[in-house]
Amino acid sequence: MAAHYGNKGAPTEGRPYKQIRTSDGRSKKNQFMKILFYNHTGQVSGAERLLLMTLARLDRGNFDPIVVCPEEGPLANMVGHLTLPTEIVPGLEARFTWRLDLLVRYLKSFFQVMFKLRRQISSVKPDLVHANSIRAGLVASVATLGLATPIIWHLHDLLPRHPLSSLIRTFAFLSTRSRMIAVSQAVADNFRGAIAPLQKRVTVILNAIELERFCPDEQTGQKMRADLGLAGAEPLIGIVGQLTPRKGQLELIQAFAQTLVELPRAVLLIVGAPLFNRDAEYGRLLKQTAADVGIASQVLMLGERSDVPAIMQALDLLVINSTAEPFGLVALEAMACGTPIVAAVSGGIPELIEHNQNGWLVPQGDTQSLASAMVNLGRQPELRTRFAEQGKQHIVARFSAERFLHELENFYHYHSGQKPKITHEERAGAKSASEIRLDVQAGGIS
Repeated sequence: MAAHYGNKGAPTEGRPYKQIRTSDGRSKKNQFMKILFYNHTGQVSGAERLLLMTLARLDRGNFDPIVVCPEEGPLANMVGHLTLPTEIVPGLEARFTWRLDLLVRYLKSFFQVMFKLRRQISSVKPDLVHANSIRAGLVASVATLGLATPIIWHLHDLLPRHPLSSLIRTFAFLSTRSRMIAVSQAVADNFRGAIAPLQKRVTVILNAIELERFCPDEQTGQKMRADLGLAGAEPLIGIVGQLTPRKGQLELIQAFAQTLVELPRAVLLIVGAPLFNRDAEYGRLLKQTAADVGIASQVLMLGERSDVPAIMQALDLLVINSTAEPFGLVALEAMACGTPIVAAVSGGIPELIEHNQNGWLVPQGDTQSLASAMVNLGRQPELRTRFAEQGKQHIVARFSAERFLHELENFYHYHSGQKPKITHEERAGAKSASEIRLDVQAGGIS
C-alpha cells in the first residue's frame, strides 16, 4: 500500500481520518475524501499542467489524493515534488487508427494497464477516481467493474470522427458510475455526440491558471528579447505548444512567409517540443519548410522552455492556429501576461476570445486571413494594447485557480455524496500542498 502524506508533507502509514472535537468536547473521526488521480501518460502537456495545479491547491482539509501514472516522462517526478504519494503503472498505448495490427497492440496495452490499475484501486479503496483524460476514463471504468467506485472522466480532448468515438460515447453512457467534466462547452457537445441523454452526465468546468505566475512585466519582456538577440524584432510573433500537426505550426510558417512581405523585420518564435507518436518528424518538417521558403533566419525554434511566461511577455503577438483546440490554456496564459492574441476559430477558442474585443479571430485553415491579421495587428500597437488590457480583465474575472478549485471540489462532494468537512470559509487557516512546499523550501516545517 502506498504511503500517504499529512498536511506537513511527512509520510504516514495512511491518512484515514483526523480527530475533531464535538460541541460537548468528545472526539470523533472526520473522514477525508480519498481521491485516486489516474493519468494515462507520464508526459506533461496542458491536461497534466492543470492536474499539477489541482494537486498543489486541493484542500487537504477535505481531500486525500494519491496519483497513479507511468514512470516514463516528467509527471511522476513533478508529483513527487508536491510530497504526494505516487504509484506507477505502465504507459497506455492507444490511438485512433484503422490498422488492425495496431488495434491489437493497443488492446493488449489497454488490458495490461487496466489490470494493474485495478490492483491499485483495490488496494487504495478510494472514494472516487479522477481519470485525467478520455483514455484514462475508459481504463478506470473497466478497471473498477464490480467495485462500485465512482469515476470522473476529465475530458480534455475532442473526439475525432471515427467508429471508435461512437463506441466510447456508448460505453460512457452505459457506465452509470461515470460522470464527466468537460474543459469547455465545445468539448461537452463533442463528447455527447448523438447520445443526447449523455448531456446530463457532463458538467463544464472551464480551465484556469495560477494568475500570479503570469503577471505582466515590461522589463522581463525586454530582458528576454535581449537574451534572445531580438531587441530589433518588430513585431515579435510567437506560437507556444507541443509540436504536432493539430497545433498548426506548419501553416503558421507558411502564413508568416506572406507576413514578411509587409513586415520584413518580423520574427517568429516557435516554442515547444514533440511529445508523442511521430511528432519528431513534424519538428524536422517545420525546420525544413522554413528553410525551403527562405525565412529560416527569422523563424526561431526554441524547443521546450521552462520560462514560457517571460517569453510570452516578450511577444508582441501570440498566435493560436490549432485545427482542433479543446480549450486553449495557452490563451489564458497569454492574456494574463498582457500579450494580445490572434487565434483560429476551433473548439473552445470562441469561449475564451471575443473577436475584436479581447483578441482577433480568423477562420481555421485560412492562411491568407491569418497572414493579414498578423500584418494588421503588427502595424497597430494601440489595438494590441487594447486587446491586452481587455484580455487581462477577462482572465482575472473568470479564469482564476481559486474559481476552478471551488467548482471542482464542489463537484467532488456532490457526486460522492460527501459533504465538505471544512468549508471554503473555514479553510483560511489550512495550508495547501503548494504552501507546504514553500514552507519546506524555507525550512519552516519541523
